[in-house]
Amino acid sequence: MCAKNTYDNQAIQSLKGAERVRYNPGNILGSNGLEGCEHTFFEILSNSIDEARAGFGKVIEVTRFSDHSIQVKDYGRGIPLDYNEKEERYNWELVFCELYAGGKYHGNDSDTYKYSLGLNGLGACATQYSSEYMDVEVCRDNYIYSLHFEKGENVGGLLKIETNSKKTYTIQKWRPDLEVFTDINIPIEFFTETLKRQAIVNAGLTFIFFDETPEGTQKYEFCYPEGIKGHAEELAGENAETAIRYIEAERSGRDRADKPEYKVRMEAAFCFTPSDPMIEFYHNSSFLEYGGVHDSATKTALVYAIDQYIRQSNKYQKNESKITFNDIADCLILIISSFSTIASYEHQTKKAVTNAFIKEALTDFLKHNLEVYFIENRAEADKIAERVLLNKRSRETAERTRVNLKSKKISSSLDVTTKIKKFIDCRTKDVSRRELFIVEGDSAAGSCKMSRDAEFQAIMPIRGKILNCLKADFDKIFKSDIILDLIRIMGCGIEAKTKLNKEFSDFDINALNYSKIIICTDADYDGFQIRTLVLTMIYILTPSLIEEGKVFIAETPLFEINTKEKKSRTFFAYDENEKNEILAPLDAEGVKYTIQRSKGLGENEAEMMWLTTMCPESRRLIKVMPSDAKETADMFELFLGSNLDGRKDYIAENGNQYMDMLDIS
Repeated sequence: MCAKNTYDNQAIQSLKGAERVRYNPGNILGSNGLEGCEHTFFEILSNSIDEARAGFGKVIEVTRFSDHSIQVKDYGRGIPLDYNEKEERYNWELVFCELYAGGKYHGNDSDTYKYSLGLNGLGACATQYSSEYMDVEVCRDNYIYSLHFEKGENVGGLLKIETNSKKTYTIQKWRPDLEVFTDINIPIEFFTETLKRQAIVNAGLTFIFFDETPEGTQKYEFCYPEGIKGHAEELAGENAETAIRYIEAERSGRDRADKPEYKVRMEAAFCFTPSDPMIEFYHNSSFLEYGGVHDSATKTALVYAIDQYIRQSNKYQKNESKITFNDIADCLILIISSFSTIASYEHQTKKAVTNAFIKEALTDFLKHNLEVYFIENRAEADKIAERVLLNKRSRETAERTRVNLKSKKISSSLDVTTKIKKFIDCRTKDVSRRELFIVEGDSAAGSCKMSRDAEFQAIMPIRGKILNCLKADFDKIFKSDIILDLIRIMGCGIEAKTKLNKEFSDFDINALNYSKIIICTDADYDGFQIRTLVLTMIYILTPSLIEEGKVFIAETPLFEINTKEKKSRTFFAYDENEKNEILAPLDAEGVKYTIQRSKGLGENEAEMMWLTTMCPESRRLIKVMPSDAKETADMFELFLGSNLDGRKDYIAENGNQYMDMLDIS
């Protein structure tokens, strides 16, 4: 009889060489899917941009080949690949075979790479490790150097050929490996959008893109001599109500009193427009999809400055409420680009910055410049104030109309919802604030009820696993009490066309009783399955809720970390990486702590539930995108549908990844 699991001294393993990336590329590249594959390109491109921004080469050429391989060529100084006496190793090994090795760390040419995009010493190595092959050619020091890698291993060593050419350049060509990524077919739009954005925030650099197809090669060129100001003018066109304003500044500071001082350089271009608003953030040349401190600093500064001007100008009506950032964003074109010598990103993929000082510096920078702008340009300031107030009043009128209509709708449906067992509604009739939490079981419902804000948060518990709507026919679906109750509570009807749908009206998203539908389950296998079943139900019966961004998943923490200090602190980590990021500074400071694996939702204390799951300011919600729902439905079809051959093929190919879950005795 075999032991269920063997966990002894030989069970501990360390990943070596290419395995460190190939085994789980998501840890470094953000995903093992197309997003991770795209990020390999951005990492290599980043290194070329850093060279050009440091003053070495003004042109970067990118080629997308028809076999999905990618090439990046820059005219910088050329990557040093020869023997490094200090490290007693070849530089090519350090650059392409060693994580966290590079020439941009502080103390090593730090002035040249003061504001570096590719700083972490991961990109070239991670890209090489995750590639089917990678070829490198460098011209420098009167030599042409070449390297060839296959699946993370060097083949043939470093080749050197003497040359009389005084040119310097680096060419890197690779094909992402389908054994590492699930998809390597990067769309042309990703390349063109990425290169255009880099041209915007790197004024004067030229990016040339060649797209090789069986029909021929297409050439695209991107260059913005005036950088973000030129981009703002391009976005505004002839619609701007105010002139394009460009501002810049540099500040020095610290994230904390005991942390090192660093510099932040900031620039912004903005104008106000009655149509086609746009806000974009960049840091160290990286496009910040999630904003981070840039987003919060912008909201704080603009609301403060414009509200102050409206008050000082007596433009508010008597007892009128304050403007919101949405009122400003609806008429604003704003591009902010910042650079710092120290940058803390949420992930290696660099889509949000978290530095406290950058937030402080940006807030002060925007506040000060807006105040000066309003003083020096009274006519434009009046236009801005009037436009923002117009947006505000239009929004409030629309909200009052919607609330009145919804109040009638909700009032008429109260008899229905009050008869639904264990459903706990919220008080407000303002649909823009109402949230519905679909939670796992009575125990979790009790915890959520104790911790929620009863003003705007409703709770609907579901017991056990609901019907798989992908596999069941409509006859079974409309006999499921829990599914019928959920549809009644949401109030928007269903999109499925069937004669069996006698009770519900045709789908109307304006009749939805809540602004957010939030699926909240335990972070375990049962919780994930219940989450998937609810998501599949919504995908089958009301897919427009997903398309309109109304469906969310509440992320619950996996770990609770409590420090043993006079004034104890509590941290919540949502995965192993976050846990390690929290523990690293605690270990460095010698702080003692306890780690507790997060309990099920039903066992959590109300205060913890509020902070981690319910509070809009501190919780984490994942917006469900149409692609997420489609992938869920496809996987359900594969595992639970009639595609027996597909299921067998998947198990044969991927079954080894789930061996630790088997109950073998």
